[in-house]
Amino acid sequence: MIYDHILDKRQLRQAFERAATRYDQSAVLQREVCERMLSRLDYIKYTPERVLDMGSGTGYGSRKLHERYPRSQVVAVDIAHAMHLQARPPLPRWQQWLPLPRRAVTHYVGGDAEQLPLREACIDMIWSNLTIQWCNDLKQTFAESRRVLKSGGLLMFSTFGPDTLKELKQAFKAADKFSHVNRFTDMHDIGDLLVHSGFATPVMDMEYITLTYDDVMGVLRDLKAIGAHNVTAGRQQGLTGKGIWQQVMAQYETFRHAGKLPATFEVVYGHAWKPEPRQAALKPETRRKLGLE
Repeated sequence: MIYDHILDKRQLRQAFERAATRYDQSAVLQREVCERMLSRLDYIKYTPERVLDMGSGTGYGSRKLHERYPRSQVVAVDIAHAMHLQARPPLPRWQQWLPLPRRAVTHYVGGDAEQLPLREACIDMIWSNLTIQWCNDLKQTFAESRRVLKSGGLLMFSTFGPDTLKELKQAFKAADKFSHVNRFTDMHDIGDLLVHSGFATPVMDMEYITLTYDDVMGVLRDLKAIGAHNVTAGRQQGLTGKGIWQQVMAQYETFRHAGKLPATFEVVYGHAWKPEPRQAALKPETRRKLGLE
């Protein structure tokens, strides 16, 4: 583990708490990746009874899952309570007493993907859109996912790969020695971790999505608006000086193309299954009775 890139979970939670009310205005990439994940479900013939939306945010994915699986129960887990408040705005008092038609129900639970507050084998499918990059120990995250999944259950996720925000990383690298961007895990390493964590038939793929901006501050404003602050241990503890900012902006300008500044995201998609338990070995006398010996 690279300690400079360990995430401060308290700072991370606070960042998402502060971002909750304005998150949806800037979460263009998150919604797009969610839609692309949903299209992948068209090729997976599986109808879960209970779905865990792990890192549910303001509930966009949970609502889409209800549309796809109207008879399924959705459990939304997020580290930030304020995100749940945005996902389930309170009904006016007068509406609470009306005989409204039966609607899909989402259960909201506060929790961390690395320590899920759920019992063993209670979930049929885990859905996680752009969340696991905020986990310090991916092996532990997958172990928790496997623990709460039923046998034959599906884990489906998206995350960011190492080339994410490469322009911003290069711009800061030329200016100082501090960590300014989260460290993202390579797709092949994630696939290996899935296998080592006891998942079967993992499928991994990736693509690049590039957003464009008029200026560097536009990139930083969007990252701040979705709670994507720099909360790594290797970050600079004080304010970044004016001279450093000028160097960063000047370096970032070298990437300008067709009048726009790019922000590249390497989006990694993956899914795998929790295998059914193997049948216990038969005793020798039982095998003889069955004519297997």
